[in-house]
Amino acid sequence: MHPTHGVMINASLKGAAHSPRSNGRISVSALLDSLRAVPEWTVFGRVTAIQGLMVEVSFGLPSLAVGARVIIDGMQGEHVPCEVVGFRNGRALCLPFKALDGIRMGCRATMEEGAQFVFPSNGWLGRVVDGFGRPLDGGRPIPQGEVPCALRALPPPAHSRSRVGERLDLGVRVINSFATCCRGQRMGIFAGSGVGKSVLLSMMARYTEADVIIIGLIGERGREVKEFLEEDLGPEGLKRAVCVVSTSDEPALMRRQAAYLTLTLAEYFRDQGLNVLCLMDSVTRFAMAQREIGLSSGEPPAAKGYTPTVFSELPRLLERAGPGEEGGGSITGLFTVLVEGDDHNEPIADAVRGILDGHIVLDRRIAERGRFPAVNVLRSVSRTMPACNPPEQQELITEARRSMALYDDMAELIRLGAYKAGTDPELDKAIRLQPALEAFMAQGRTEPASLGTSFADLASVLKSGQGEGRR
Repeated sequence: MHPTHGVMINASLKGAAHSPRSNGRISVSALLDSLRAVPEWTVFGRVTAIQGLMVEVSFGLPSLAVGARVIIDGMQGEHVPCEVVGFRNGRALCLPFKALDGIRMGCRATMEEGAQFVFPSNGWLGRVVDGFGRPLDGGRPIPQGEVPCALRALPPPAHSRSRVGERLDLGVRVINSFATCCRGQRMGIFAGSGVGKSVLLSMMARYTEADVIIIGLIGERGREVKEFLEEDLGPEGLKRAVCVVSTSDEPALMRRQAAYLTLTLAEYFRDQGLNVLCLMDSVTRFAMAQREIGLSSGEPPAAKGYTPTVFSELPRLLERAGPGEEGGGSITGLFTVLVEGDDHNEPIADAVRGILDGHIVLDRRIAERGRFPAVNVLRSVSRTMPACNPPEQQELITEARRSMALYDDMAELIRLGAYKAGTDPELDKAIRLQPALEAFMAQGRTEPASLGTSFADLASVLKSGQGEGRR
């Protein structure tokens, strides 16, 4: 056998049938199924080089593929899971899911079977897990289901997917009114840092009508996780939710794995005919993790250092959300996008905007004025509008947007005092309506607003402006 790699025949097949733990309590068919699940071969190799976070492993057989899982045994008893991201000179290039402490040249590396699947169950509800599905909340072990679910599943075929469903109440007045969302729709929340996208996401998690909520905190600040779970989601919200967490200090592979698991869990509950709300914060950190992986494996950098696989992985991830097949459940996806330097045309924001079914823009200037949620209505779009709204409600939206657009165009002249009242009746009306519209769009984080109430309040605001104009 080659000194750096080899194949070992598992002896467990010979003695499993005579296990003393059976004692007649296991049926013959169950025992045979267990035996068939034991691999006959274990392929292992040796670490031949380490450069940064990249580990080169030599295997004797061409049995590995990109995406395969490898476990490296350290010198102090550590077991470091890695993923194969490429090949070079006949050696597998592996990136770790955890720190490489204790790993050196010659350490044994073993190929792991079935690493691209998870076994979710309804017992995951109410739990907080990492990218591998392991509990992070200090509770009991996570109950495993019987059916394997692929971490990188393909979305349903386009011709068999149903259309988006009825309107969905997100509990946020400005979004219910000006960017109405439907079941199975995918919306992006675009904002710079510190503009309030996480708070907006927490409001939707608390107030949206959904059977199950799947939350993916990708690259999140560690101190904010518990705050989100206890204050924003709350015990009642957590009962119908599964939260997948990978903090910013974890390796890129772990952050990407958490994003994949988030969509896999959403698909599991969707396939049960349930309406799922999938929240991910944020897609940008998933893209950054994929960029780290691509650069480490030798991919050429493209726009702003992002590698080509970033732009191929984004649609593969985001297209998994949406309506399921005819007669099944749906995944309504709300994905935050952290725009760098408040540039809403940077590569990731531009790519995600073209994939999703609408975008909600949070404006730093609005946040600085103290109005939250800081939604810029004129730059926000829902691609299910106006078809999803009754004509009378769509007329309200059109009238309000027209008034806000007119005021926005003339805002500089109004602030300078260069506009003389009475010159333009439409602009006079827009000036009268502006304070009431600003108050309408403001909402506290503990103040829910239903879909029907949102349009009733908007109608009241517009009617009050017309009355003042007549007087």
